[in-house]
Amino acid sequence: MDFLDSPQCSPSLKQRHLQSWDFLGLDYYQQPSQQQGLLQKAKYGEDVIIGVIDSGIWPESQSFDDARYSPVPARWKGVCQDGLEWNATSCNRKIIGARWYSAGVSDEVLKRNYMSARDLSGHGTHVASTIAGGQVSNVSYKGGGLGAGVARGGAPRSRLGVYKVCWEGAGCDEAAILAAIDDAIDDGVDVLSLSLGGGAGVEIFGSLHAVLRGISVVFSGGNDGPVPSTVNNALPWVTTVAASTMDRSFPTLISLGNKEKLVGQSLHYNASVISNDFKVLVHARSCDVQTLTSSNVTGKIVLCYAPGEASVKPPRVALSDAIKLTVEAGAKGLIFAQNAANNLNDLNVCEGIMPCVLVDFEIAHRIASYWTRTGNPVVKVSPTVTVIGNRVSAPRVATSSSRGPNVAFPAILKPDVAAPGVGILAAIRDSYVLLSGTSMACPHVSAVTALIKSIHRDWSPAMIKSAIVTTSSLTDRFGMPIQAEGVPRKLADPFDFGGGHMNPERAVDPGLVYDVDAREYNKFLNCTLGLVDDCESYQLNLNLPSITVPDLKDNVTVMRSVTNVGPVEATYQAVFEAPAGVIMSVEPSVISFTQGGGSNTTFRVTLTAKQSVQGGYTFGSLTWSDGSTHSVRIPVVVRTVIQDFVADTS
Repeated sequence: MDFLDSPQCSPSLKQRHLQSWDFLGLDYYQQPSQQQGLLQKAKYGEDVIIGVIDSGIWPESQSFDDARYSPVPARWKGVCQDGLEWNATSCNRKIIGARWYSAGVSDEVLKRNYMSARDLSGHGTHVASTIAGGQVSNVSYKGGGLGAGVARGGAPRSRLGVYKVCWEGAGCDEAAILAAIDDAIDDGVDVLSLSLGGGAGVEIFGSLHAVLRGISVVFSGGNDGPVPSTVNNALPWVTTVAASTMDRSFPTLISLGNKEKLVGQSLHYNASVISNDFKVLVHARSCDVQTLTSSNVTGKIVLCYAPGEASVKPPRVALSDAIKLTVEAGAKGLIFAQNAANNLNDLNVCEGIMPCVLVDFEIAHRIASYWTRTGNPVVKVSPTVTVIGNRVSAPRVATSSSRGPNVAFPAILKPDVAAPGVGILAAIRDSYVLLSGTSMACPHVSAVTALIKSIHRDWSPAMIKSAIVTTSSLTDRFGMPIQAEGVPRKLADPFDFGGGHMNPERAVDPGLVYDVDAREYNKFLNCTLGLVDDCESYQLNLNLPSITVPDLKDNVTVMRSVTNVGPVEATYQAVFEAPAGVIMSVEPSVISFTQGGGSNTTFRVTLTAKQSVQGGYTFGSLTWSDGSTHSVRIPVVVRTVIQDFVADTS
């Protein structure tokens, strides 16, 4: 059966695919009346080779079945490295190569791990199946029915090269990462995906080796949000990904003894862990050891709600502590109040023990008020259900997604783009599990990068990155500005999601791209090493799909160039929104491309401070529009200063 024909006539057309790829508009099945979408144009990523540098892979997962795959591409030079519970047959025509790197890892740690490319934690398997997993029908969260549908990766016909550098108990060693990158280059990968990071300011400079060889490199942006200046992997030649929500939620009904019904979020799919009746409700406030002990919570459902202490502990730490202590105290359920969205995968530890439900402060206050007014307060937690579609406001930038500005290189905007990274259902071992974080967002961009690479084989990594960034969305499915979760929730800005939320179908035909000769990045590298002068001017004029001026005193002129990859005959008009407190001009304001003329043109953007003030960052944009099909937008970020190296700390 020819693969490209099968999706158009498949009898499984009505089965719903797992939500993130549907949400991004990457329809697997081409309707006869529809034009070919990105997936069909890219032949589903056929024979693009994606290197995944992570914690290994579980080769027996159905997501990596190699049925109906052609032989391994002849250009592949990689190996299938033997090890514990891994031999040459562990690779196939889907997982075409695997290596593992144990240098620097202690013997004690290695004894607790598979000394092979086999994945102990499941992280690398989850990432790999999100990128390239084949279709698997009738899957759901741990088989319990939540998020049910057909699992697949974004580039389901691509091939995988696996590089295990992360070990349970030891993290991901930088030397191992660098060795894996160099091996992946020699092996012949087209794209590298790295859902890892060492924190803000820790950079993998060796990733430039791959970009110099024409290999796109995609990194996760980190999970230290919503705190500013926490973004990881902030080098200009990589694509750095923020995490966003999608149009799926897991509401859980909370019934009070007074017949009031409230809703939280949970992963409580296993009704057998708690009888389906009312249990005594205890309000244990901060759920510290003393309060839990004095409240006698054994066999009861505990409400943890202490708004006065919300600023003392980060929400994820407070939730982790609450789960641990309530379980130890013998509780039969937890209702945890939060002022910012926690990741649902933080609730995985409750599985098989008791239901754990997240609620906001308003819901928690109503539960606490009922508890205070009632002599014998009781509560019932119903099994979680799945809600998808227009009833869920999405996307939003996830609370935990790390934010800019870029502490290491303030003139380089990071993150670059956002993609789904909350509640992503993908393979772990022989099951399918919901995980959240920029580690889950990164493989979405890696897969789309591979699809674009499949169509535009001659595009450089910078061109592909530009296409993704400049076509991203600023509005949600209802046309409302995308918001960023946090305390409080706010409108998202470039420090939250770079150019916006990834729109794959637009990215394949961007009209114009901001290209960079990869050798230019060597100058950037030399700047970081202090080997050249005038680095400030160089960084401002590096031809990135963004403009960031972190120290505008009076005025500055920034140069950019665009390459026409759309119709040969085209005219674009500059449409710009100046950052607050800044006068902005673009020269020329109209650019044209003609048959027989050049495909590149250069323009100048001049930014002038309206007042001399030590200010904060403000945001604007520049869009090149052809009036119909193409709208090529880059963010513009400016901070006015009076004196160097003095931040606005008001």
